[in-house]
Amino acid sequence: MLIATFSLVALDPVTGDLGVAVQSKFPNVRPIVPWAEAGVGAIATQAAANVSYGPRGLALLRNGLGAEAAVRALLADDELRETRQVGVVDAAGGAATWTGRECFAWAGGRAGASQGVPGVVAAGQGFAAQGNILTGPETVAALAETFTTTTGGLADRLTAALVAGGQAGGDRRGEQSAALLVKRAGAGYDGTSDDFIDISIYDHARPLQELERLLALHKLHFFRSDPADLILIDDALCRELQALLGDSAYRGMAFYTGPLTGQFDAATKKALQDFMGWENYDVRIRDDDLIDRVVLADLRAKYRAWRMTFVT
Repeated sequence: MLIATFSLVALDPVTGDLGVAVQSKFPNVRPIVPWAEAGVGAIATQAAANVSYGPRGLALLRNGLGAEAAVRALLADDELRETRQVGVVDAAGGAATWTGRECFAWAGGRAGASQGVPGVVAAGQGFAAQGNILTGPETVAALAETFTTTTGGLADRLTAALVAGGQAGGDRRGEQSAALLVKRAGAGYDGTSDDFIDISIYDHARPLQELERLLALHKLHFFRSDPADLILIDDALCRELQALLGDSAYRGMAFYTGPLTGQFDAATKKALQDFMGWENYDVRIRDDDLIDRVVLADLRAKYRAWRMTFVT
């Protein structure tokens, strides 16, 4: 199985997030290349991909090996190691990358600030970037440099790096699929899993652009409110919400049936909570007199678009 691709595995030392971003000229890259486990590490396995490197590598990290030792252990008994490419980061930030000498050119990787050399395990701190069948080393350089200079959460930095890698040349054969996987302890939808972000683009003409769009959509519907984004529902805003919630033609039903009083009473609060659940803002529903400005902007934009389409 030849997975011509470029990828980045990384740790956010502040949040403990561990993740992988990958793009490939191969359909449905998600179940093959990226592997991660909260508190353990992240792995990308590609080129002549040995998918077992994912679960086996995580088991090695879970049992105490660091990234470099885990890579060496994976390669040790693999007769096809020279056709493999793998990147690993552990929960302490140790990182390592391997590119076999038989990977199609251009192929190579970087771990942390170190320059990877094909056929040699390169070790570093914080991240490992690697790729094969690339237009040149510029792709891996862009992955590394963009990741280290971009601010924001791990998902934002991984995505920005992947996009930069594509813009620097990327896969010699073009684009097809992409994936973004980030694990954080207890950060899943209802707090019972570590599945913070798991986005897969199976087959797309512009998978990197689609990844950016889907990450923004995921943040809106799966990220909890930033306290800095909470605003008071004052009288004017309350009337606006009552009007929107009371428009029975919008979304096919009226959530609010009372007068436009501007008072954020129990009936208005219940209508807003029900509507937010209807619109899939589940994790941003509140039980006070505040609303998330991100949700409010999205509600306004959708309502405005609906009125322009169906009313005017």
